This record gives sequence, C-alpha cells and structure tokens, in this order.
Amino acid sequence: MLRHSKVSPLLSLPGAVPAEAPDEGVAAHYGDLFREQRALADGSGFVDLSHRGVVTVTGPERLSWLHLLLTQHVSDLAPGVATEALILSAHGHVEHALYLVDDGETTWLHAEPGTQEALIAYLESMKFFYRVEAADRTDEFAVVYLPAGSIAEVPERTVVRETAYGRELFLPRGELEPFAAAHGPAIGVLALEALRVEAHRPRLGMETDHRTIPHELGWIGTAVHLQKGCYRGQETVARVQNLGKPPRRLVFLHLDGSEVHLPPHGTPVRLAADGEEGRQLGFITTSARHHELGPIALALVKRNVPVDAELSAAGTAAAQEVVVEP
Repeated sequence: MLRHSKVSPLLSLPGAVPAEAPDEGVAAHYGDLFREQRALADGSGFVDLSHRGVVTVTGPERLSWLHLLLTQHVSDLAPGVATEALILSAHGHVEHALYLVDDGETTWLHAEPGTQEALIAYLESMKFFYRVEAADRTDEFAVVYLPAGSIAEVPERTVVRETAYGRELFLPRGELEPFAAAHGPAIGVLALEALRVEAHRPRLGMETDHRTIPHELGWIGTAVHLQKGCYRGQETVARVQNLGKPPRRLVFLHLDGSEVHLPPHGTPVRLAADGEEGRQLGFITTSARHHELGPIALALVKRNVPVDAELSAAGTAAAQEVVVEP
C-alpha cells in the first residue's frame, strides 16, 4: 500500500506515541491504551484520523457516475446518508474500500492512507464524457472520529458521516488543533483498532490481500449491493454468491492471554493439534489488546477449517468465533 509523509500536529500533545504502518502520521496512543479504549466505548474523546485520504467528487452526474464504478447502490444516495463501497478489479478482487457521504452538492469519501492517488487516477480514467470532477482533498481536510454516544459539538458547516459506530468529520485541517483543545481527550488509533476488531469490521490492507473477494470478509450487504447494475468485478461477485462459496473466511480469535507478544499481521494460523510444523490454514490480519476481552485478533482462514477447531498462531492458542459462515 502506498504511504504519505503528512504528520499530524496532534503528535505534539502530551504522551503521544507515533503509530506504525499503516497508520504513520498519527498517534498510536497517548499513554494509556486501556483508558483510551474505555473512553471510546463510553462515547468520550475523539480519534485523529488525519492520515487518511480524502477525496471529493463534484458535478451534476456524480452519483450516477459513481454508481457505475462502485459495488454499492449510490445513484439515489440522499444527502447526509452514510454508506461504504468497494472498487474491484476485473476479476472481483478488492482494490479500494471507500467510506462515503453526500452533502447534496459534493460526494465526500475517505480511504486508506496513501491510496488516494491511485484512487484518483482510476476515477480520472473512467470520466469519459460525464460531468464530474474528482479531487484529492487530503491536504485540506482531516478525518476525525467521534464515538457513538459522543455529545461533542460539531463545528458549523462541517461535513459529517454518521454511522452506527460513530461520526466521522471532514474537518478543515486548520481547525484540527482547536477542535482537539475543545473536545479531548485525544485517543490513539490503537484503541479504535481494538474496537474495530471486536466488531469484526474488515479493513483494506489488513484483512485483505491481492486475492481478497468481498464475500470472504462479510462485505456483502454492507459494501456490496447485490441488486444493482453492472460494475467492474460484478461477474465474480454474482458467481460466488449464486453458485459457490468463497475460498476463505474471516474469523474472530480469542488469543491466549498468557502470551506477552501479540502475533503480528501475517502470522501463519495452524491447527493447534498440529503444532508449528502443521500446514498453514490462514494468517492473522489484525491483533489487538482489548480492555475487556484481552488479546483478540481477526484472521483469514481456509473456508473448510472446522468452526470448532482450536487454532494456533506462532504458538499462541486461539479459539475462533465465526464471522463469515463456511
């Protein structure tokens, strides 16, 4: 995945510890990971996501045009209604995951850090004669996350993407520091990642690789609309949905809490009974320490792995819960 060099001014806040890939540029935490998680779960604080790419699409035909390109039904997207969508390859593999809202004049979306240039290049290649303009607005706007239940006052004229998980603000970058001063505590991305893992929500570049199709991660229904018209990769989506099963499935793992280190992204997953010499059945996609559940993870495993099988990741015992049905 491409990266960028933008560094958030909020890294100067007391206790800020810089995040590692893929979240360089913002804080991993501000000194107390579990306190920060509890604050988010209680609806307090905010998370600086200013490293994420921000793209806007304007023009009278923007929604009908995006409808042709995305996996989601957006031709009639009402102002203020949040949705998410994917862009697939011709073979149905996931290339981009987009989080959208339209304000009645402009479609706003955010995407994984550093992916916006490739996204803009693809959108530009598909303009043809449509009256649309796609623009990279990452230098102008920062994404800020407010958890569900937050009573923080949103600045006037701010574009807001409201979901069941919380609100995402497209905040002018010049307002980031004043907003932080007024609406703390600041909370790092590791706390948000732990809650994402708990909620079984996939993330591009973590739960995906070059072979990922939407069915493997539970994106059917949330980011893929099965009754909409043609888009690139739709044949694969329809074929798997109607005639087959995906080759892999996302699982949630409860990890052995006695281990000091979390298995990192890419750690092989095997049957616990086979030990470390056993056949690899999948890999850890994201692992986290949760304030209530302890060490947890998401993993992508072969579809035929028994749902009651005890698994192991680099010697760490892992009990699985089904996310995507086999």
